[in-house]
This record gives sequence, C-alpha cells and structure tokens, in this order.
Amino acid sequence: MTVFYVRQYLEMKMSLEVLQTFLGWCTVINYSLLLIWFLLFVFARSWLYQMHSEWFSISDANFDVIHYVLMSFYKFNIFLFMLIPYIVLAFFI
Repeated sequence: MTVFYVRQYLEMKMSLEVLQTFLGWCTVINYSLLLIWFLLFVFARSWLYQMHSEWFSISDANFDVIHYVLMSFYKFNIFLFMLIPYIVLAFFI
C-alpha cells in the first residue's frame, strides 16, 4: 500500500508548461478581481462606504486611503508573485 502512494507521488511532477499556464490563469483571475474591486469603488462608492461604516467607525477620507493602499498592495503582489514568474517562464526559460 505504501509503495503505491510513493509511486503515485513520483508520477505527479509539475512541468514548466503546467506552471506557466497556472500562473497565467492566476494572473488573469486576480487582475479581474482587482478590476471588479476598482469598478465597485468608482461606481458604488457610497454603497461601499455605507456598508463599511456600519461595521467600523471610519471617516470618508480614511475610507479612500485604505482602499487606495490595499488596491496598490494587491496589484503589487499580483505583479510580483504571478506576472513576473509567468513572464520569466514564458520568455526566458
């Protein structure tokens, strides 16, 4: 029984093409989520502020700053951990 699991584990290798495809789709999905967040912030800002102000005591200016900082942090992490490795795998390996 144990030999079967070891053999099955050894056969499940990730190729560079699979990793590149995975990173590409992760990049597309995460940038889509960022775009939805941005569109909600632009077109439904009052609804978002009303919803968040019910949970937290937050000023209008702090609400804008928090969303702006978190969007830029999320965008930076997508770029750093998904887009750059995808570009490296696609063009340099």
